[in-house]
Amino acid sequence: MVLPPRLARRLRSTRTWIALGVLAPLGMLVVSGLMLLDLRRDAWDKAEQTSRNLLQVLERDIARNLGIIDLSLQAVIDHLKAPGVAEVTPQMRQLILFDRAATARDLGVMLVLDENGDSLVDAAGWPPRRLNNADRDYFQAHRADPGLGLLISRPLVSRLTGARIVVLSRRINKPDGSFGGVVLGSLNLAFFSRLFDQIGLGRDVAIDLYAQDGTRLVRYPADASDIGATIAGTPAFDRLARERGGTFLGPAAHDGVERLSTFTRVGEWPLVLNVALSTREIEAGWRGKALVISLIVLVLCGLTILLSLLYGRDLRRRAALQAELARLSRTDALTGLPNRRRFEQVSDRLWTIARQTGRPLALLVVDADHFKRCNDRYGHAVGDEVLQGLARCLSACVHRPDDLVARVGGEEFVVLLPETEAEGAMRIAAKVHEAVAALGCPSAGIVPGAVTVSIGLAVGPAAGEAGWGDLYRRADAALYAAKEAGRNCTRPAADTGLAMLRLTGT
Repeated sequence: MVLPPRLARRLRSTRTWIALGVLAPLGMLVVSGLMLLDLRRDAWDKAEQTSRNLLQVLERDIARNLGIIDLSLQAVIDHLKAPGVAEVTPQMRQLILFDRAATARDLGVMLVLDENGDSLVDAAGWPPRRLNNADRDYFQAHRADPGLGLLISRPLVSRLTGARIVVLSRRINKPDGSFGGVVLGSLNLAFFSRLFDQIGLGRDVAIDLYAQDGTRLVRYPADASDIGATIAGTPAFDRLARERGGTFLGPAAHDGVERLSTFTRVGEWPLVLNVALSTREIEAGWRGKALVISLIVLVLCGLTILLSLLYGRDLRRRAALQAELARLSRTDALTGLPNRRRFEQVSDRLWTIARQTGRPLALLVVDADHFKRCNDRYGHAVGDEVLQGLARCLSACVHRPDDLVARVGGEEFVVLLPETEAEGAMRIAAKVHEAVAALGCPSAGIVPGAVTVSIGLAVGPAAGEAGWGDLYRRADAALYAAKEAGRNCTRPAADTGLAMLRLTGT
């Protein structure tokens, strides 16, 4: 598969791979974050489902026990209306009115109270324990309102057993419909404590049983100061009272801890059961996993980014080294000028442009006169200094960006001048002679004017020339002609139509 050139260049770019090495870990962080958020949602969904399941189990158990007590109360009322019950002995009436349900473990007391609130029949045996509950709220409520049905009291302390209880009661009517007393059954709050203790959901879990008016009947964990308190008027209870069931998130009225509350009505009874899970408990397991996963991902991403940056730095260093090697491969070490290889590359490009545009391309081939004699007399160090001076002179004579000065041999230099006619090239040659005439080497006793150059000049493309090599050969031939003409002069190629140029004139 062939990639588009632009894409291929980008894939070969060091910056591209560094950017990918940095962006890939960042992408991993984003994906990991999304996964952690999904795990968090799963934790909340699981907590909500657990609350609902727990609520269903507790609600059924509580409703069943309340139903048993209420059936027992209704049975007592029905038995009291049965023919002949009023005529039997008190001991027999006690056996008739109360069945074996009255002896259930969590059923505290079952009594029949007369219209004055005195104990008339006691499920515990005969004679009934002496008690008057006329001052109790439930007794007064039944006496005042014949249509209450089953009434569940506020939490009370039993006057017979001393245990904390709630009382379920129903009104007894006389044959004429007037108030005849109350039948009641008490449920020990210890029943709820034992029921809730079986549920291990963490220290911040709260289970509450409320009456319809907002009175807290039971709380888990147990707190005596909260029993009988009311949350009526709070936003939480407004929702509990308004809806039959649901879930909401908010601070608890008891301690201000934010909890996920799931609530429901207990059967058909005027009670609301609420299970509240602390958000801290819900997210505890998730936080542990999130911390471990986050640390691992951060470490791996950090290492990946670090290695990418180090790799990128290595690539940049390698690229810089390669660029430097490439530059050195095109540069003459002694003079700092482009070398023959670079000259050939540029010549090939400029020759092609000249052929396409029809614009002239001038070439000067410059050679130091009697340079071997200089080396033999002054040594190679002085000779190298002279060559460096010549390189400076040639470079100072050209100023256009596309002009090229290069060293192509021992003491041989070239000056490549694109879009330059023969007359312009001769002017450059004159500048070269003038600059070289001022060149000297005081440390070796070489005075200005002692160093001279011969120059061969050619302009192309000429008819029949196939490449820049033909141009070079013509300029090189002109150089040898300048040498034969006595040196220190410029000889144009025969086809330029110009005369030889000497530094002194003519």
